[in-house]
Amino acid sequence: MPYPEFFVAPMREELTILGVEELRTPADVDAAVTGAKGTLMVVVNSVCGCAAGKARPGLALALRNGVKPDRVVSVFAGFDNDATNRARSYFTGYAPSSPSIALFRDGKLAYMLERSQIENRDALGIASELKGAFEKFCAPAPQ
Repeated sequence: MPYPEFFVAPMREELTILGVEELRTPADVDAAVTGAKGTLMVVVNSVCGCAAGKARPGLALALRNGVKPDRVVSVFAGFDNDATNRARSYFTGYAPSSPSIALFRDGKLAYMLERSQIENRDALGIASELKGAFEKFCAPAPQ
């Protein structure tokens, strides 16, 4: 059974105040991923402690970087289950985990940060990891 909205609302807001767009349905996810030009980051948000103390704060720090994805969206594991399952269906080759962060380039999965890579780092370590991914996959091609 999904968590009640009042319970997850503050956790959603931690991302939406950063400009992260919530995807609540499978159709929303399909439209975002299949229509993506440039870079799209999909965050699988969660109520767990590593999302609260590591993933969301690390993401907030990383998004202060000069180079970042063109668009950042999220789904909420344990709440918007259909949207979350659809998002995970695009994470080819990766087991479902939450929190997790995927980076797409022109609709193709380019980078994945899984829970196992989040739970053993602090927010600064996650931010550093994400900044490296942004530099590699989101930076404009040299002219």
